[in-house]
Amino acid sequence: MIYKPYEYQQTAMRWIIDHPRCGLFLDMGLGKTVSTLTAIQNLMDNCEVSRTLVVAPKKVAETTWTTEAQKWEHLKSLKVVKVLGTEKQRCMALQTKADVYVTGRDNFVWLVGKYGGMLPFDVLVIDELTSFKSSKSERFKAMRIAVPTVKRVIGLTGTPAPNGLIDLWAQMYCLDMGERLGKNVTKYRETYFETHKWNNIIVRCDVKKGCEDIIRNKIADICLSMQAKDYLTLPDLLTHTIQVPLSASTMEKYQKFEKEKVLEFAEEHKDEPSNILANSAAGLMNKLAQFANGAIYDEDREVHEIHNDKVDKLAEIIEAANGNSVLVFYQFKHDIPRIIKKLKGYRVEAYEGEKQLVAWNKGEIDVLLAHPASTAYGLNMQEGGHYIVWFGVGWNLEHYQQANARLHRQGQKHPVTVYKLICPNTVDERADAALSSKTGVQQGLLDSLNYLMRKYQGEV
Repeated sequence: MIYKPYEYQQTAMRWIIDHPRCGLFLDMGLGKTVSTLTAIQNLMDNCEVSRTLVVAPKKVAETTWTTEAQKWEHLKSLKVVKVLGTEKQRCMALQTKADVYVTGRDNFVWLVGKYGGMLPFDVLVIDELTSFKSSKSERFKAMRIAVPTVKRVIGLTGTPAPNGLIDLWAQMYCLDMGERLGKNVTKYRETYFETHKWNNIIVRCDVKKGCEDIIRNKIADICLSMQAKDYLTLPDLLTHTIQVPLSASTMEKYQKFEKEKVLEFAEEHKDEPSNILANSAAGLMNKLAQFANGAIYDEDREVHEIHNDKVDKLAEIIEAANGNSVLVFYQFKHDIPRIIKKLKGYRVEAYEGEKQLVAWNKGEIDVLLAHPASTAYGLNMQEGGHYIVWFGVGWNLEHYQQANARLHRQGQKHPVTVYKLICPNTVDERADAALSSKTGVQQGLLDSLNYLMRKYQGEV
């Protein structure tokens, strides 16, 4: 694709180029990744840098940076290598000649140790800077050692202080080594905050009167902040398909499961007329979709968990939302406990009725889990948030469109961003294609059934 940056993206790229150590605080959907890669490409073309390290959440490191580099024509020459997997695999990746090396934040401590604190990179990109907000964490301590050894540092996030400005100190230290907010978090806290203690333990920090503006002014020279509602020139409803690849072993199990179920179905329902066949096909497709989501029901309705790829990706999206509430549409009841377990620490509720609706619109719920059939019509939910995640998209186009309209409606003050979690090479792709082509439910199920039957019966 040919990249035609919007004005705000040009501003972001220029900010990176002009500020060797900077923060880019851009809302989700504003193109932080492509803006950063383009700026790095520009710096490389001008021989200012040669090697870049990106530290990102695991799922982001696995897909986002390589996908963006491959997506845009002007970045095709940029070689991106993922430093992931076993220690041996990571070491081999680091020995590969490349322009950009992407690693998970959980590997960062190991990486700093491997190089004795002296990173052999010109640029360090911290994707999701809020991951380093705790000054007591091992990853921050490693970052504190590493930051002085690189020429350029770029910190990317949406809202750098979703839980209050007290979170800002460690993140800014990652950028400027304490130049603006001080070398010590205790001094920062004493200078700008009123602390409230219980049994000599600090339980709350409130910004002193007038200090919020002081803090923001101190960091304004290197931190660029943009909100989607102010800068976004794309349509009000933004849809992103998020690829969630299954591991090789899980994919092998899925393919075996799919083949067995399709061939069993073909034998049991071969004489059914098409209108009945579509209803029967729904059961088959639901089984396959359950597997893609990570768990399946057996004949006794017992739940068997298979993988956590989707819940892990969902958790990263929730984290990247930086305090903004997220509406998550699920397809199966067994999705709920697995999501709640993964999102421990967030205020997560499953929609049951008016109680949750009122709490959502008051901003009292971080993550609201809802089934599209129960929330697709008549509910005004736009006051509660502007991010939607489809944990599984299903086949019903009307439910899909109407459910999105719970947030994307009159009175919404922000662009609404929709994320669809799709496992490649699974029934997820068939369902998503049916929605995109606006195929009816029955026809979508029959088309997918026919495809799978041709696929596997041809092998017999």
